[in-house]
Amino acid sequence: MARIAGVDLPRNKSIEYALPYIYGIGHTHARQILTEADVPPETPVTKLTEQQAVAIRNIIADSYKVEGELRSEMKLNVKRLMDIGSYRGLRHRRGLPVRGQRTHTNARTRKGRKRSPSGRK
Repeated sequence: MARIAGVDLPRNKSIEYALPYIYGIGHTHARQILTEADVPPETPVTKLTEQQAVAIRNIIADSYKVEGELRSEMKLNVKRLMDIGSYRGLRHRRGLPVRGQRTHTNARTRKGRKRSPSGRK
């Protein structure tokens, strides 16, 4: 089992599709990393050699913000918006859609479960 950036990659997948399990690495970045590390994309995670795993680890550590570092940066960005009182920060604080979506209907993902007002007939 390969452990890269603190994440155990799934054993039964090829490395190309296992790398996006790391927060901050998508499919395109996974392809770029594998090209740089000179690892064939169809290589199963179980068949990775130690040298290939080390090469992938080094490229990710040098070139990408992933996992905890990226998550904390995202949280700080949202916190900054809330602290300065911007419109986007207010929407984050209230748990409403941030990017201009309608809220009259829909927006259930952000607003949560629909609650009926108590005491009405």
